[in-house]
Amino acid sequence: MRAVFALVLVVGMALAGVAVYMAQSYVGQSQAAVARAQALQRETGRLVQVYAINKPMKFGDPLTKDDVEVLYVQERFLPAGAYVVPREGETVEYKPAVPAQEGEVVVQTPTGPLFPETVDKPRYIMRSMEPHEILLASRVTEPGQVAGLTGKLEKGMRAFQIKVSSSSGVADFVMPENYIDIYWTGVGGGSVNGEVTRLIESAIRVIAVDQASGEGQSLGGTANTVTVAATPEQVARLAQAQATGQLSMSLVADSADQVAGLVEVDGDKLLGIERQEVVQVEAEEQCTIKTRKGADVVEIPIPCTN
Repeated sequence: MRAVFALVLVVGMALAGVAVYMAQSYVGQSQAAVARAQALQRETGRLVQVYAINKPMKFGDPLTKDDVEVLYVQERFLPAGAYVVPREGETVEYKPAVPAQEGEVVVQTPTGPLFPETVDKPRYIMRSMEPHEILLASRVTEPGQVAGLTGKLEKGMRAFQIKVSSSSGVADFVMPENYIDIYWTGVGGGSVNGEVTRLIESAIRVIAVDQASGEGQSLGGTANTVTVAATPEQVARLAQAQATGQLSMSLVADSADQVAGLVEVDGDKLLGIERQEVVQVEAEEQCTIKTRKGADVVEIPIPCTN
């Protein structure tokens, strides 16, 4: 009997030791997992949920709830104007659009939820998008607003159409959402003789080429018109330039690559001719008196007096 009792005691102690070992191992693994999670959280920062596209979409496509998915994005890398999914118990504050001041670049931000419960009209895609691309306020229209040219214009901007041809620089390669520099060639005024070429607009955004107002909608062939987004003052300059001379274009990498200052070339600059200004030197005044010597009249120089 004592042998059985001793055997049971030994087995029980062995099982207890195994249980303690397993418990310690589990606790150690849990602590290591928590430490790794905390380290990852410190490295990535807070994560927020945003709406993204779950399939390829083109300009003008209607946006529905079936077309979106929810992704996690690091808060510090959250793109400006993204539609954030509110957490449980949180409320996202939407600010009204602020009119842009002259020369100021304003990032378009959401003015309401992506799918308002009180509005049954869909939004429309403003630019071609690929799967998992985050939805931004600048990529979609307001609910019910058709994705036309007016939807691509920011407040205070106007759409202006420029006639182009195969000789207009890069007319065959310009596509919607490209940025271009516009040069004017015509007869100069003032001290400029002959024709002159001048940069009149830098890094101006193209919103349509012929009837195509979205990427991938090019009709092929040589474009006849290019429509740009411009301020009223820019529209006036472009209209005057188009009426008085020839316009040419060059592609620009992005909107930040603007040219500051005057860019102008005339025939002399093109050929490297430097014209020297002729300085008129006033001749020194000479005073004389006339005297008669016999039949001759002689002029004798004398100092001039005021």
